[in-house]
Amino acid sequence: MKVLMKGNEALGEAAIRAGCRHFFGYPITPQTELAAYISKRMPKIGGTYLQAESEIAAVNMVLGASAAGVRAMTSSSSPGISLKSEGISYMAGSDLPALIINVQRGGPGLGGIQPSQADYWQATRATGHGDFQVLVFAPSTVQEMVDLVSDAFDTAERWRMPAMILADGMLGQMMEPVELPEEGEHASTEKPWAANGHSNKREHNIINSLYLTPDKLEELVIERYKRYEQVKATEQRAEEYLCDDADVIIVAYGASSRVARSAVNKAREKGGKVGLLRPITLWPFPTGALQKAAGHAKAFLTVEMSMGQMVDDVKLAIDCRVPVHFFGRTGGIIPTPGEVLAEVEKLL
Repeated sequence: MKVLMKGNEALGEAAIRAGCRHFFGYPITPQTELAAYISKRMPKIGGTYLQAESEIAAVNMVLGASAAGVRAMTSSSSPGISLKSEGISYMAGSDLPALIINVQRGGPGLGGIQPSQADYWQATRATGHGDFQVLVFAPSTVQEMVDLVSDAFDTAERWRMPAMILADGMLGQMMEPVELPEEGEHASTEKPWAANGHSNKREHNIINSLYLTPDKLEELVIERYKRYEQVKATEQRAEEYLCDDADVIIVAYGASSRVARSAVNKAREKGGKVGLLRPITLWPFPTGALQKAAGHAKAFLTVEMSMGQMVDDVKLAIDCRVPVHFFGRTGGIIPTPGEVLAEVEKLL
């Protein structure tokens, strides 16, 4: 059965159905409906909803809950994620899985509450201090927001690392029909490493990110990066749309990809060989799909709601074998299909 839901609320319901029973957050536009929805649902199912005194407090509560072996999450919008970055780094340094949702707004600073994709660098390059990565998923529809919540929890637990869903104000506020999974369909995995009591049947588990011996810290970071290489080899995801014969391939994610798909369809109606490659994972970045596409494409065009942050990853992925161009709007302005089509026609 399909139900009509707002993106933010769908994220909350999907998390509950994925087995999350512990949410810690702090309100900020344009994601506040997510926390408001969970605040009503969690008490009815025996879960925990807690509005913390700050973003820093909220993310550290997620760390504590995750260390105990339960599924926990937090959500915020751009400046709130910046405040959570210290706790995200602590979770990565403690090898803890958790879900962080960023419904992006314009920036820098307080910026505005309109949609943006200007947190790409933050999500994929600098979610916090130190040598680490987080999994980053980029939905483009409300249904995909639902689907990726359970995937994010599962993948985070499989690799013992934090996961982020990078949405934006447009996706968070729009309403679309969705099919929700059954409750309990995605159960949390066993966590033998959790600090959740041992009943004298095993050694103490210690969750920690502080190592004062340089050799030990280096050893742990190197081991973690070996795991990241496995993640890059197995977890890349992308959608290809009309790419097989395309001379120009648009690369766009999230809300921008919806605009880009309309531009591709218009270009095809005019006889232009144009396709769309949509990254679903921003980390690991889908380099394999881009390298394949670079074998026949004559040019790439990245479309973003920023001044151009993903464009460098596209260039790196294809080793600059063909030209990579950029078109973007920022400040909370969403590109139009007509604007994207005009850029495509220049390249054709």
